[in-house]
Order: sequence, then structure tokens, then C-alpha cells
Amino acid sequence: MELFAAIHDYIRISKGPCEVYPAPFAVKLFHDNKTIVEPDISVICDPNKLTARGCTDAPDWIIEIISPSNPSHDFILKLHLYADAGVREYWIIDPRQERILIYNLELDNFSYEMYTFQDRIKANIYDDLWINFKKLNI
Repeated sequence: MELFAAIHDYIRISKGPCEVYPAPFAVKLFHDNKTIVEPDISVICDPNKLTARGCTDAPDWIIEIISPSNPSHDFILKLHLYADAGVREYWIIDPRQERILIYNLELDNFSYEMYTFQDRIKANIYDDLWINFKKLNI
């Protein structure tokens, strides 16, 4: 919740067009009505994607916190789904390893970096949002 609050506060203070939603929040990634996910945190910057039932189409930024029972779900399955759907940025937070994998999924700039819970990390979809994981209670 602290990570959600940091993102929410940044959006509120900067008066940006984006909205942040914690799970449970349904995201229909494709128009086939079959691929529905519930990311731990979703940031949507296009209000036309929002409905009374959740989000239709890819959020701009998705954050997943690894489940110890099925980490491959977030590392493999969801990474490919989110990249194919057009998610711009995907963070995978692994509390057991105290690491964060950041995937920039934009087609012209696909890249990834790994950080620890001691790092201050820039959200790539914003010019000036930095999350200091050392100050978060995760």
C-alpha cells in the first residue's frame, strides 16, 4: 500500500491525467474479452480506457508483487501478455529476493533493469517520479 500511496500522491500533486488503482481491479488487455488480469497496481493515463468494471486495453504502467507459490506467472506469462498488449512499463517486485525488475516495454525502447530495495528508482512513464524503496515498508 505504501507504493500505491507514493504513486497516488505524485499523480495528485502533479495534477496529471493518470489514475492509479490497486488490486482487485480488472484489466481487459485485449478486445477478445478473454484476457482479463488483476495487477497489484495499475496506472492508466487515458480516461477513455476506464469503465465502471475496470480498464479496457493496456494500462500505461503495471506493478506486480511476486507470489512465492507461482513466480513464473509474473516473470514469464504476464511479461509476454503485457508486452503484447502495449503496456509501456512493467515492474516486478520480489520481496523474498528484495529486488525490483523494471521492464520498459515501449517498442522503440524495450529494455530492462534490476534494482534492490535499497535503490531509488525512476518511473519511466514520468519525467520526475522517483520511488525510494529504502523508505518504503515492503
